[in-house]
Amino acid sequence: MLTQAQGNKLLKLARNSIKTWFEKKQLNFSQDKKEFSQNQGVFVTLTLYGDLRGCIGFPYPTSPLAEAVFEAARSAAFSDPRFKSITEQEFKKVKIEISVLSVPEKINAVGNQIPGKIKIGQDGLIIQFSGFSGLLLPQVATEYKWNTLQFLEAICQKAGLPSNSWLNPNCQLFKFQAQIFKEKSKKK
Repeated sequence: MLTQAQGNKLLKLARNSIKTWFEKKQLNFSQDKKEFSQNQGVFVTLTLYGDLRGCIGFPYPTSPLAEAVFEAARSAAFSDPRFKSITEQEFKKVKIEISVLSVPEKINAVGNQIPGKIKIGQDGLIIQFSGFSGLLLPQVATEYKWNTLQFLEAICQKAGLPSNSWLNPNCQLFKFQAQIFKEKSKKK
C-alpha cells in the first residue's frame, strides 16, 4: 500500500510528465524512479470538468511504477484513440487521477456463479475472449451505480463483445483492486 504522500508524488510526476511534453523538455525523475522502482500496473485518467478526457494504463506489473506513470500520463494526454490530444489550455484545467493496480487474478467460476465473485466498488474487471479484451477500473461501476450484472455486461461491451459473452465458458475474466489518488478539482 502506498501512502497519500506517495500518491501525491505520483500525481505530481504525472502532471510533470505532460507539462514537460508541452515545454519540449526532458523530465528528470530519477528520485521517483528510486522510490517507485517496484513493477506495478497503473492507469492514469484525465478529466476535464468531470468528463473523461483520456485514460491509458498498464494492467499488469511489467514496468517500474514511476516509469509506468510517466508513460501512462503522456499516453492518456496524447495517444488515447478516443480523443484528440489535449491542448495546453485544456491541460491547465485537467484533473489527474492515478489508479495503482493489484495483480489481476483469474475469476475461477462459471455462469451464474461469476457475479458472486465480484465486489462492486472494490474490484475492477478484465475480459479476454475470442481475440477481444477490455478493462474497467473499480471506480467505474460505482460512478455509474452499476450492479454486478450491469458491470459484467459493460465489460463485454467495452471489449466490443455481445453483453452476455461473460457467460461463455471460454471467456476469461480477471479481477483486480486499485489504490486511487486524485488531484483536487480544477476550477472552471
